[in-house]
Order: sequence, then structure tokens, then C-alpha cells
Amino acid sequence: MPHALISLVDGPVLTADDDGFADEVAPHNRAVTNAPDVAVGATSTQDVVAAVRWAAEQGVPLAVLATGHGATRPVTSGVLLTTRRLDAVSLDPQAGVATIGAGARWTDVIPVADEHGLTPVPGSSTNVGVVGYLLGGGLGPFARSHGFSSDRIESLTVVTGTGEVVEASADEHPDLFWALRGGKVGLGVVTQVRLRLTSIPELYAGSLFFDAEDVEAVLRGWLAWTSTADAVTTTSAAILAFPDIDPIPPFLRGRTVLNLRVARPGDESAGAAATAPLRALAPAFLDTVGVLPVARSAEIHNDPVNPGPSWVRGIMLGHGDDDLARTWLGLVGPGTGSPFVAAELRHVAGAAGDEAPGSSAVAGRSAAFVASLVAAGPQLGSAAPAAAEAVAQALAPWTAPELNPNFAGSAAAVWDPATAERLAGVRATYDPAGLFG
Repeated sequence: MPHALISLVDGPVLTADDDGFADEVAPHNRAVTNAPDVAVGATSTQDVVAAVRWAAEQGVPLAVLATGHGATRPVTSGVLLTTRRLDAVSLDPQAGVATIGAGARWTDVIPVADEHGLTPVPGSSTNVGVVGYLLGGGLGPFARSHGFSSDRIESLTVVTGTGEVVEASADEHPDLFWALRGGKVGLGVVTQVRLRLTSIPELYAGSLFFDAEDVEAVLRGWLAWTSTADAVTTTSAAILAFPDIDPIPPFLRGRTVLNLRVARPGDESAGAAATAPLRALAPAFLDTVGVLPVARSAEIHNDPVNPGPSWVRGIMLGHGDDDLARTWLGLVGPGTGSPFVAAELRHVAGAAGDEAPGSSAVAGRSAAFVASLVAAGPQLGSAAPAAAEAVAQALAPWTAPELNPNFAGSAAAVWDPATAERLAGVRATYDPAGLFG
């Protein structure tokens, strides 16, 4: 037991023999099992400082766990620093800026903002951790209307690899500020972020569900429609293969469907007109698209909220056409035997293609679509990776040169060469010993 570390922090310090260790280190993605030498539950920035300095002195690596939605590789040694207790959220309504702790989820932020008629720009799941989402850039159901969420960061409190606490903003440590907005890992431990909120007084959003026999017509029609979609309507089309299990609503169990997701800030009449061509593609057996309070934006995608095992791979695409639809359907459509419970094409671009003020390290601004493959249950072994690799190879003609880390899943994130080189330089400056891996 690292007794010296226990005396340095106020939060729990646990090893594998201690009660509560397994729960402390478990990520949301239960396909990953963490087994660090020691877990430290941070309760303050000073706890983070102490853990970082101790790890540096011991010459062991340090990893960070907030919610662990995006966990892909297990931590098997060194220190695992958990930040879930740093979940405080406060708001300056006059400035429209929220101060958010490293362990907070969007579900902690949204109600506080909503009381003042404000909202963050969250991801499709509001159950994920705010900081991890922002560090990758953050591209959710408002991608086309509001762009990358990280573009709204005002400043961050960061503990560097040497245990120094710095404020990163456009005025202080601007190189680190640039890197943290999209650079994701290896830059320090963020303990707090100040995020500029926005106002979306009206939202037309929800989902259309189509039967398996209509998947091809709807997917092809939707993909053609995206070429003329207005700049504020964000949509995605997901082929969902629902298992026949109790948590699934009875009317969806065992069915393969196409779920068309829609989010359009603005009034009902404009939203209905913009999405009318989608409703005309085929009869939907379930239509939830309508006026939706922005605080309930998680209902658009209805992502699972309970922890469980999953496997994800993403691919960013530079363009889409009917050949893409044909290829996609031949790989993951109904009747293909695809191992994926979800295969989604998400239409992005729009405001997501606009550079952040002062620029940032975000990868994927040139993409027009994001392809995501999700497996769960028995398919987590070799079936999903092999099938995903076949999809990736088949999509090569459409693949963009970048891959955002939040969508990469089991693949490696890809920045353009100039950004990658600059990120390496920033990491060397703020983590010279490579403590964060």
C-alpha cells in the first residue's frame, strides 16, 4: 500500500485488496477491466496535484477515469486517478458561462443551465462526462447548427505532468489551450472547465423508425436529401439490430430497423417543412419528431444509460453518394449477418466545419459524415473487429484524412500532419516525462 500517497490526498487511495477497488476503477464500458496498481479518488485539484507528483516521483504512469464511456484499453499498472467526485457545476447567468468539474456529466449541467433559459451543446448521450467529451472536440446532435462543443471553452484548470496547476485560455498558456480543444490525451489532468452556453429557445427534434423492408429506400433517400439539407438541420441514420431481451421495448425486440434522428433548432413550422421529405421516404412505424425541450435532447438518440460491455469503431467520411449507400447496405444492412447492434451514418459539416476562434486541435472539421459501428454481447470478440476492418476497407473511397478521437473507438485517432506535430510539441512541454502516456 502506498502509505505516503494516503497521507497526501483527502480522497480514497485503494489497491486491489481493498473493498471498493473494483467499483472505483470500473469504466462505463464494461468490456474494459482496469487493474492499476493503485486507484486515487480525487476530491480536489490538490488531490490531483499530489497524485501526479507521487506518480512522477515513483516513475509510474498515471491515467485518468471520469465516466469511462470511451474506454477502449485497460489500465494495467501505475495510478488510475478517478475524477467522478469533482462534479460541481456553477453558472454565471449574466456571462452565460458554466464552471464544470472534471467528473460532471451533461446531466449535471443541463438542469442548471435550463433554469436560466440556457443550454450547453452536449453530445447525443447526455450521460457522458463533460470534460472527456470536450477534450476530443465534441460533435453531437447539434453538429451542423452549433459545431464542435469544444469551440465554446473559455478556459480550463489543468494539472500538468510536473504537478503544476495552470489556467489555459486564449490569454494564458494559449498553446495548451489550443491543444486541449481536440487533442484529447497526454496534455494534463483537467480538473475544471469554463464553458460558454447558448440559447435554443425552440427545438424540432426526435426520431423516425422504419421497418427492415424500408431500410434501403430510406437510407438512399436520406443520403440524397443530405446534399440539399439546410445548414441547421443535423440528422443521422442508424441501422439498429435489437436483441430479443427484456430491457428492449417489446415492440422492438428482435427487429432490425432504420432509426432516422433529427435535430433542428427553430420553430415547429420550419422544422416540419425541412423534414417533410424524410417523412415521405416511407411509412414510419414510430414518429417522435416534433417540438422537444432542449433539456430533453438525449431523447433524440436514446442512447443506453446503464453500464455494459460494448465495442466501437468510427470512420470519418469526406463525402456521401448513392454508391456509399449501396456499399453500406451491402455490409451492415438487413440480412447481411452484420455483428453490429448499431451502424450509424451521421451527417455533420455545417458549423462543424468552421474553425474555432484562434484555431484548435480538433480533428475532423473536413468530414461530411461519421460512420460508427457498435457491437455488444458475444460479438465483442473477433467478429466485430474483423467485420469493422472489412467495412473500413470498403469505405476507403469516401474516407476523410482525419479521425476524431471521440469517434475512433478501437481505431487510432488521426490528426492532420501539422496538427499532430504541434500536439507532440505541446505534450512534450507540459508532460516532459511522458507521465500521461
